[in-house]
Amino acid sequence: MKNIPDNQTVVSVNHITKSFRIPLDGSMNIKQKIVNVFKGSKGYRVFTPLNDISFDIKEGEFYGIVGRNGSGKSTLLKTMANIYTPEKGSVKVKGLLVPFIELGVGFNPDLTGRENVYLNGALLGFDRYEITAMYEEIVDFAELHDFMEECLKNYSSGMQVRLAFSIAIRARGDILLLDEVLAVGDEAFQRKCYDYFNDLRRNKKTVVLVTHNMGAVETFCTKALFLEDGEIKLVGDPHEVASAYSKSNDKSISLQESLSDNEYEKNRNQNININIVDKNGKTTSKFTAGDTMTVEVSWTNSDVKNIGVAIFKSNGDYVYGTNTYIEKIELSKNKKMSYEVDLNVAEGSYFLKAALFGENDAIRIEFEEHGTGFVVNREKNDYRWGGITKLTSRWRQ
Repeated sequence: MKNIPDNQTVVSVNHITKSFRIPLDGSMNIKQKIVNVFKGSKGYRVFTPLNDISFDIKEGEFYGIVGRNGSGKSTLLKTMANIYTPEKGSVKVKGLLVPFIELGVGFNPDLTGRENVYLNGALLGFDRYEITAMYEEIVDFAELHDFMEECLKNYSSGMQVRLAFSIAIRARGDILLLDEVLAVGDEAFQRKCYDYFNDLRRNKKTVVLVTHNMGAVETFCTKALFLEDGEIKLVGDPHEVASAYSKSNDKSISLQESLSDNEYEKNRNQNININIVDKNGKTTSKFTAGDTMTVEVSWTNSDVKNIGVAIFKSNGDYVYGTNTYIEKIELSKNKKMSYEVDLNVAEGSYFLKAALFGENDAIRIEFEEHGTGFVVNREKNDYRWGGITKLTSRWRQ
């Protein structure tokens, strides 16, 4: 490895532009190509995922790159890794750059896990003696002790990626490019990945991390870049970038906004009506962490004695739920109730479920599986905390 002075620029991206030609439907067959020639049609459209991108990365920075799918993140990483060649601009790298972009490239499904460790290690530049010395560490990290003599084709996709990641982190380099590796494996294995990232930051390794996980950006990154439609929208403090990225997703958060009106009405339980309003009584689907949200619930069934409301993240994680039976609340006689909740939750997208009960919460009369959706943002000057919800807590000497 090269000896790189502290605070020196190790990656310099200078005005790079990268485009691809996307064939139009049917334009690849011979007949259509001939027709296109006479019509003067190109038979393709030009897609530009990177448009005049420039930034520098200093030695020792843990640099985050965020953006929605299709924003150009992976194209940027592959251009930095010299996998793609830009039409314009250049990327200058000082030191040995190791990309973690396509984990498991070079794996042979007909070889055992053990044989693939040696094969993949050789592709990373290790000799047989070096791989043998680190073999047990690789297997321990991947937690695949009972499977190393089985053919890789019998592994689940998660097992294969865990093995690939366990090998890849042994690679020797000055600059690491990590593309969505936080999605590797189950929760226990992801904790190992977090520990690995903590080691990288503690040792001041230069790292470029592409991720959709804003918690990871705020936890590990020392600087971040927000890419949108092939252009840089914001560069700077990771918390500020994470907040801007979360707010950019507002338009795709609400469940009703992701479905047509007809689809939503078709799926909605007509016997329960749910509406959410802010502290001023205005119907909305956008809140800031800490805001009070009021859930207005109405129903038509006269047998209803209790109601319940639950909050879920968009991925299905259960955040919190309660009902009038366990809280000993008597329903109003006009078949309407309001439930106020302080949104001490992480930024992201959520949706509600609601239920109508009889004399107790074991007697369910009606159930709304997918109620109103909403989004929670966090102000950039709010201090960072981790997890799904912000608990009331105190520090004592």
